[in-house]
Amino acid sequence: MTKRIFVTATNTDIGKTYTTKMLLREFASRGIKVGVIKPIESGVVNGYATDAEELLELIKELNPKLWHLEVEDIAPITYELAASPYVASNNTIFDIKTVLKKIDELEAFCDLIIIEGAGGLYVPIDDKYMMIDLIKMLNSVALLVTHCSLGCINDTLLSKGALEVKKIPHVVAFNCKGGDESFGEISEPYFLKTDFEVLKVNRDIEKICDVLYNLPTI
Repeated sequence: MTKRIFVTATNTDIGKTYTTKMLLREFASRGIKVGVIKPIESGVVNGYATDAEELLELIKELNPKLWHLEVEDIAPITYELAASPYVASNNTIFDIKTVLKKIDELEAFCDLIIIEGAGGLYVPIDDKYMMIDLIKMLNSVALLVTHCSLGCINDTLLSKGALEVKKIPHVVAFNCKGGDESFGEISEPYFLKTDFEVLKVNRDIEKICDVLYNLPTI
């Protein structure tokens, strides 16, 4: 089985796709054959899956063996409504078989697959599963992407705690954006004082990849 890394976040619009692309570039630079999938994407208007299109373009550049892929291979399940899969699908039972089939097809050409989630850990997929359950269902380790603005202490610790309860091996990475200059003053001191390793996506992508690659699979 290839290494599977699931990119999740403390909420929506935290930077999962941005971080996924950073991971893909870094792993590919090491000679690793990479693949990517975003099992569910909502907010797909007129058939255009924004995140999946970006990921498709990049993966074709990084892994020539994946030139045959179409956007449907990257985002096999899409919904028009920009909402949780539960709501956007009108509570349709999650089609895990389609997702597993796409991953199996990717694994024929890859050493490592990045799986990008939708929203945060407790986004409902259907009336039985949450996004956090999908991480375990896909036998993945997790990268929890968190933000650097006010409130990140609470958001980060809650999401990290949820992963720990589920016994999901994980790494936490902070995606600091423009306007987050106050992080070092209002939030980072707490993390440093409690020996919480502050890994930043832009600064520490090599170390993030090292740790993720060596995490034991579930």
